[in-house]
Amino acid sequence: WSYINNPLQLQAWSKTTMGVTYDPMRKQDTQTGNTYPSEADMDGDLALLAEKVHAVRTYSMLKGQDKIPALAAKYNLNTTLGAWIDGNLEKNHQEIETLIEVGRQNNPKIIRLMVGNEVLLRADIPKTSLIEYIREVKKRSWRPVSTSETWDVWLKNPDLVAEVDFIAVHILPYWEGIAADDAVDYVFDRFHAVQLAYPNKPIIITEVGWPSDGQPFKHAEASISNQARFLREFLNRADIEKINYYIVEAFDQPWKKSIEGSAGAYWGIFNADRQPKYPMDSDVITLPGWKNWAAGAAVFSMVLMGLFLFTRSTLKLPGVLFFGLITNLAASVIFWSASTGAQQYQTKLGILFWSLMLLMQVMAVVILLIESLEIAEVVWHRNTARTFKPLKPHAEFKYPKVSLHLPIHNEPPMMVRKTLEALAKVDYPNIEVLVMDNNTKDPAIWEPVRDDCERLGPMFRFFHLENWPGFKAGAINHALEQTASDAEIIAVIDSDYVLSPDWLNSMVPYFDNENVGFIQSPQDYRDRDQSLFKSFCYWEYAGFFNIGMMQRNEYNAIIQHGTMTMIRKSALLEVGNWAEWCICEDSELGLRLYEAGYDSVYVKDSFGRGLMPDTMSGYMTQRFRWVYGAMQIIKGHWRSFLPTKKSPLTAAQRYYFIAGWLPWFSDALALLFTTASLILTGIILSDPLHSELPANVFLLPTVGLFSFKILRGLWLYQARVPCSVWQSLGAALTGLSLTHTVARGTVQGLFTSGKPFMRTPKYEKQGPLFVGLMTIRQELFLLILLSAGIYAMSTTEHFDNLSGKLWIAVLSVQAVPYVAALLTLLISIAP
Repeated sequence: WSYINNPLQLQAWSKTTMGVTYDPMRKQDTQTGNTYPSEADMDGDLALLAEKVHAVRTYSMLKGQDKIPALAAKYNLNTTLGAWIDGNLEKNHQEIETLIEVGRQNNPKIIRLMVGNEVLLRADIPKTSLIEYIREVKKRSWRPVSTSETWDVWLKNPDLVAEVDFIAVHILPYWEGIAADDAVDYVFDRFHAVQLAYPNKPIIITEVGWPSDGQPFKHAEASISNQARFLREFLNRADIEKINYYIVEAFDQPWKKSIEGSAGAYWGIFNADRQPKYPMDSDVITLPGWKNWAAGAAVFSMVLMGLFLFTRSTLKLPGVLFFGLITNLAASVIFWSASTGAQQYQTKLGILFWSLMLLMQVMAVVILLIESLEIAEVVWHRNTARTFKPLKPHAEFKYPKVSLHLPIHNEPPMMVRKTLEALAKVDYPNIEVLVMDNNTKDPAIWEPVRDDCERLGPMFRFFHLENWPGFKAGAINHALEQTASDAEIIAVIDSDYVLSPDWLNSMVPYFDNENVGFIQSPQDYRDRDQSLFKSFCYWEYAGFFNIGMMQRNEYNAIIQHGTMTMIRKSALLEVGNWAEWCICEDSELGLRLYEAGYDSVYVKDSFGRGLMPDTMSGYMTQRFRWVYGAMQIIKGHWRSFLPTKKSPLTAAQRYYFIAGWLPWFSDALALLFTTASLILTGIILSDPLHSELPANVFLLPTVGLFSFKILRGLWLYQARVPCSVWQSLGAALTGLSLTHTVARGTVQGLFTSGKPFMRTPKYEKQGPLFVGLMTIRQELFLLILLSAGIYAMSTTEHFDNLSGKLWIAVLSVQAVPYVAALLTLLISIAP
């Protein structure tokens, strides 16, 4: 904060300024409404200006502004009096008549008359009509008469020069996109060009200045520091060259936002509350009161650290310092954004927009802190209190009966045969296997499985269920009804898993602890060497089981997944069997077991290996089901996640369930913002001069957060996952490729409830490229739109500035997941 707000040492200006343009409108006044400044308001303004300037220039003779010359004379201020001319001929007549009337008054402080302001630049009326107005005023007044135009208009219209008594020129380098460092030289170059073209005509700069806030215009950046630098350099140089000028303008004019964009409101040397923005003869601070904002950010960061670290006694000092640094940075970003909005003139709509953007920024910060805490806990954890390893049954172990349930639906018989043969070799003396074929229509698929069960002996029982409701959950609920009455443990595996013989022997002993409700082993796969696509998918899965599940296990908050899992039968019956309303019945059951007060055990050793999806389509379908099911769980159990004493979950369990699902909400919000970004890009490209990009304080953190997420993933992989950097990058690529799928699953899961269970196909044949492209057609459509937006923005000169480049960076970041989807598809279909 101190570095950014280091006082700027600029060239001082201590003399009286020659003149300023004066519009008496105040913060609450509008040109289009019925609220205008009172005579007392204008009198107070002029009294204030009399301490700083020699003269004022006005723009209109209506709405009480005809009284300004008399009020100004009270304070010995000269007045250049102006009439506003536009396409309204009746109003023009009123302006001209009032200008002539007031100009003829016996007021020696009225020194010039101005007929119109940038009339030809706006093309409001023909040049001939403007010349007629000028001639009319000259004929009926003895004071010098002119009209105001930009320097280029004067150079193009020598016939207009011939009609006026002096040239009233506007030189506004900001509106020409000139960088602030070159702006003063630019003003004098243009002034001298007009002077050279018309050496015998007096020239007055009737508008020159720089805005203190607002959108950049090409290379011109609006800021307090740039305005202060420009004015001080110009005033000193104009004093040396003895040039007549009027600084635009005396007071900020918030109403001008609607016609000039955000920068139009901030040209004043005083703000709209009539307070000077900065001193003219001493150092300039860009954010007055920054120490209060910095203190607020510091207090806020301490509160956040307390909330997140209150129960993290096992975190080593480097982890605390790391998290503290990220927290302070995040708090500073929020307070910096708030301070930027607080310095601006906000309409009700503007307040709503800034509030919404700040809310989104707070949500992004929450995700940042959750992910930062995960890094700290993984890298700098003091010890692991809940580390579980495979056990060996002791001599007196009683071997409780295990009923292993194998649900199948339309699965290749040869694949299931490998699973059954592996089950037959399980080294456990007290086991039954119930194979539940669920709604497979083709006998050629399910009958071979039945035959294999009969061949393998009485330990195997086969059930073929026709038109059975409840999908997988319905099938294993029926299996529960068929389970041997003396069975104490229910185990579930998927139809493609080949078990290690020692799985049950190594895990069942944990049920000696009566508090244990379920045991989970990681999913693992045996086909990762078949293709580069499957290799990348394998390591993407591995991240969850080696990082997320390990960390959640420390707090008894793992996600139960429906293969390689064991459940205490009595606990399963107690909580009401498997939920047939949820397509992720496994995770939902695990949550209910936690709600019932049971503990879990997670052993990271692999005891079984299955098959990964063969195609991009299968990969997407599987992830969609996981996300959609999670949203169903949230809707069904939302009360359990509330931080109340009535919640059956511990604080840590609530945190890890919410923290685990929050990134999926983030992906959904990212889709929303991508859509909004595309709409906004189309709007600003269609009208760059009158459309605005979001403030930089919102754009820069967006790019930074994305970069952090990528680095975080690579860091965690190197800390916990036994893979190379190349494999980590492959995992990151495939994970990003699912961003849109996750977003769809989140949105549909929140707002619908009837999606059927989606089986992950096995031994699926890879289709041609066109079929693959149709699989990701939504991603491709968004990628094309984003690419078009990036190209159009980068080739439009108006956006060749920091804000434009940041917006291009934001669009590029938003395009990355869709590029990842295309690359992953191409990898998946490569031979």
